[in-house]
Amino acid sequence: MGNSGSAVKVCADHQGGINWLSLSPDGQRLLTGSEDGTARLWSTADSQCHGHFQGHESYITFCHLENEAAFTCSADHTIRKWDVVTGQCLAIYRGHTSIVNRILVAKDYLFSGSYDRTARCWSVDKEKQIQEFRGHRNCVLTLAHYSSRDVLEEEEEEEEEEKVSRDLLVTGSTDCTVKVWWVSSGRCYQTLLGHTGAVLCLILDAPNRELFSGSTDYTIRTWNIVTGEQLKVFKEHQGSVICLELVNRHLYSGSADRTVKCWFVDTGERIQTYKAHKHSVSTLKYHAGILFTGSGDACARAFNSRSGVLQKIFRGHKFIINCIQIHNELLYTASHDGTLRIWDIRGICKRNKRRLKKDRSVQGRSSQKGSLSRIFNNKVGCMVQQENGE
Repeated sequence: MGNSGSAVKVCADHQGGINWLSLSPDGQRLLTGSEDGTARLWSTADSQCHGHFQGHESYITFCHLENEAAFTCSADHTIRKWDVVTGQCLAIYRGHTSIVNRILVAKDYLFSGSYDRTARCWSVDKEKQIQEFRGHRNCVLTLAHYSSRDVLEEEEEEEEEEKVSRDLLVTGSTDCTVKVWWVSSGRCYQTLLGHTGAVLCLILDAPNRELFSGSTDYTIRTWNIVTGEQLKVFKEHQGSVICLELVNRHLYSGSADRTVKCWFVDTGERIQTYKAHKHSVSTLKYHAGILFTGSGDACARAFNSRSGVLQKIFRGHKFIINCIQIHNELLYTASHDGTLRIWDIRGICKRNKRRLKKDRSVQGRSSQKGSLSRIFNNKVGCMVQQENGE
């Protein structure tokens, strides 16, 4: 394991910390939202700034990038939509009465969560509030969205009015609850009780009818999103669970205890712990068998996801890394130091691919050897354990 040296490029145009980094679906652009009240648009082709979105009256808390439009939310209580080509502000969504923490774009809907204890749904095109979700006793920190078509059979659908729109919004709050809402009516469909601390992060697996929530109570909980039943509690963290990533039935959780843990969702077993961080793990991203993390110690790290071995440390930031993205074997890290840094990860990805290929080859030979051994042992009537030398 060696250090990465310096970044390929350091983008220092912002005058304040970067709170979020979003990658467009087509991978051509990145959007950064900053404490300086502006957002900037970057090209992944040349790493240059191609847009500067100004208009918010306070810092930007979160941002989301589509291929043709950008969305930002702010402590000024508003959300804005921007044209990515002209930089023009296309819409201002007003209605929240406190800091807007998070936004989510799905279909023609724009969802938002705020310190005013509400979540809201807006028409993306009409600059109009469609629905208000009121019921949390404290601020709404995190959002998820799904359609009941993804999880319910027709006979399970409840009321005729809900069939008009089968979209559901999930909200996590500092009141320790997760709520599921019908978008069409604003009615609360489920309140998921069990956490004893603020819910900081949510991740949804709609095909398997599962929702995962991470909390300041040090736990991750799995819920059936149809019945509201709590399925499992993952308890090994010694600090708040800050971020989650779900890949191939493996759940990765980053925590204030300075570790990431990997869990096998089907059994609840913790199968790996990734150490070496000197502060909280603030963000994580899985890519091609590698787990990338960002931390409060101002470093990003790359781990072999299977073995847990630390492969690289990316040094250069001065403050916490708030968000990371990966595109075309480049790692993008956004920090509270106001910079966007770009790192070449081709070497790590190449080594990891070779290692995976070698592992598969070894497993194949072991499997073949095991089959031959079983045939031999059956012939001589030996115990199965002897095949493994026990």
